[in-house]
Amino acid sequence: MDVPEDNRTAATDRIVLVTGMSGAGRTTALKALEDMGFEAVDNLPLSLLPGLVRGRAEAESGPLAIGVDIRTRDFAVEPFLEELDRLTDSPDIDVQTLFLDCEDDVLVRRYTETRRGNPLDAEGPVPDVVKLERRLMERLRDRADLVIDTSNKTPWDLKEHLAERFAVDRAPGMGLFVTSFSYRRGVPREADLVFDVRFLTNPHYDPDLRPMTGEDEPVEAAIAADPDFDAFMDRMTALLELLLPRYQREGKSYLTITVGCTGGRHRSVFVGNRLATWLGKSGWTVHLHHRDIEGGAGQDMV
Repeated sequence: MDVPEDNRTAATDRIVLVTGMSGAGRTTALKALEDMGFEAVDNLPLSLLPGLVRGRAEAESGPLAIGVDIRTRDFAVEPFLEELDRLTDSPDIDVQTLFLDCEDDVLVRRYTETRRGNPLDAEGPVPDVVKLERRLMERLRDRADLVIDTSNKTPWDLKEHLAERFAVDRAPGMGLFVTSFSYRRGVPREADLVFDVRFLTNPHYDPDLRPMTGEDEPVEAAIAADPDFDAFMDRMTALLELLLPRYQREGKSYLTITVGCTGGRHRSVFVGNRLATWLGKSGWTVHLHHRDIEGGAGQDMV
């Protein structure tokens, strides 16, 4: 597979706009980016955004992360999107938008446990306010370059996730992220492509294989012996050979490919490993994460 050349600007010209649902981890994300070498600015009034971004680009002052959400003075989605259009049209800067998302019930629990209010609290009870904010932010989420769901992530998980995507010394080119998951816990919100492998032979029903994972050789052998496994892998990789260069030519910086099975421990893990290996051999920069291999829920964001 031919991997297209990447024409993005240097790391010194990178601007990451960090936004999303209140309580989804924006503060944690900004701190993580700051630790990676970004200068972090939070709650910048929208009217000051153009001048700051262009001024730093001209001065080559290094990468910048800017926190923007409904708490920001004079913030509104439509003017923000208009300004984002103007910034992304500039050939001198690489502007990317990161949207932090989270399941509504987790957001409600976080507000309840921390006793911190949502910025829209005046609008009514917390569950209603979360739904209102989601409606207000929907267009911004759709426009984001990268969406990260923090529902089941610890602050450390989020920092590691961001380091893979935004490290200042990251190699150029579209970054690929392969994530295995359990359908019982839902499809990852950040998924761009989803492959369902629940049709493959399930090692869960073999008492000897059940305690193992898709990273253990006996489980690998059992799944690979499925009569349709090789044909499936051939067709999946052929599809990706077509799609990935097109996504990169469209300007995507990151693409998340997810592989799901019932429990997230056997089939999805094995196929995810095989897929990540194939992508790496094909010349792509790829990161692999098995979301549900051990089960359990993450801690809250700070």
